[in-house]
Amino acid sequence: QVQLVESGGGLVQPGGSLRLSCAASGSFYAMGWYRQAPGKQRALVAQITSGGTTNYALSVKDRFTISRDNAKNTVYLQMNSLKPEDTAVYYCNYKRNPFAGDYWGQGTQVTVSS
Repeated sequence: QVQLVESGGGLVQPGGSLRLSCAASGSFYAMGWYRQAPGKQRALVAQITSGGTTNYALSVKDRFTISRDNAKNTVYLQMNSLKPEDTAVYYCNYKRNPFAGDYWGQGTQVTVSS
């Protein structure tokens, strides 16, 4: 069983920044962040492999940056130029290998509002 510890959510004004962190209890093949707004499906925000390959949703590309620290089994999501439409619960996602099932964090609320 993998444990995921998320941190960094909160309330920020439009145009502001936040950084999310997710620490896993074991090494990973890929980790990332998904988000779910009220009434909407959970959707990919950004993902990174242990080798450094990244994938972003078009809506956050050029505003968000995902990075990783393999030694700490931790990924970070730097979110800049935040917009009200970025408001959602953000969930950390973990994949031990390409064929294994996903593990999910408990979710952290990000609210962008003036």
